[in-house]
Amino acid sequence: MYRFFVDDSQIGKQQIAITGSDVNHIRNVLRMKPGERIMVSDGKKMDYCCRIRETGDQKVIADILETVEAAGELPARIHLFQGLPKSDKMELIIQKAVELGVWQVIPTVTKRAVVKLDKKKEEAKVRRWNSIAESAAKQSGRSRIPQVTEAMTLKQALACAKEFDVKVIPFEHARGMEETARQMERIRPGTDVGIFIGPEGGFEDEEISMAESEGITPISLGRRILRTETAGLMILSVIGYLLETKD
Repeated sequence: MYRFFVDDSQIGKQQIAITGSDVNHIRNVLRMKPGERIMVSDGKKMDYCCRIRETGDQKVIADILETVEAAGELPARIHLFQGLPKSDKMELIIQKAVELGVWQVIPTVTKRAVVKLDKKKEEAKVRRWNSIAESAAKQSGRSRIPQVTEAMTLKQALACAKEFDVKVIPFEHARGMEETARQMERIRPGTDVGIFIGPEGGFEDEEISMAESEGITPISLGRRILRTETAGLMILSVIGYLLETKD
């Protein structure tokens, strides 16, 4: 069932009005007709199973058939601090991270990051990245659209994560999986988790030391060295499995 997101102002007692770009998507891309069912989310905690009543030029009106509490979210908030990668790898990372349940993605500028964003280029990139996050949220049945923020320096990212419950930084020189297991066991429903992933060249030793001084724990992801577009998705998969088997 196709999913769409709306604001509270669009939700009535018996009907929901869908506006904006989703109108064209419903009418001209999906070619949906009155009588077909859709799922609508308020982006917070409620999902609405609806039947399309009418499709106009400016809005689609749908009757509410059933209201249920949203169930498409992980019970913990996972914040992915992703070192800026080259080319279009960030788009892949965002898409898959959203599918895996990430709460938000924070592009992070590190010393070995090749990509340099000026203000104009960054604004366009962030719009594009958030559009990808929205599409991935719809496709994967998420109940909210994870935000992709503006890029931060590593120092700013470390400060942002200061109050998080669990904070880890996968590092190729971290030894053994014991610490990894300990940190994963600390992730419980309701916790905020910060994951710091380096760019293609990884983190410099100085950056790891700075992270440790801010309470970030270096962990291993195994005996193999993972690419930047693989590392975050690997740990998100592990966290998702652990959280959803605890439900």
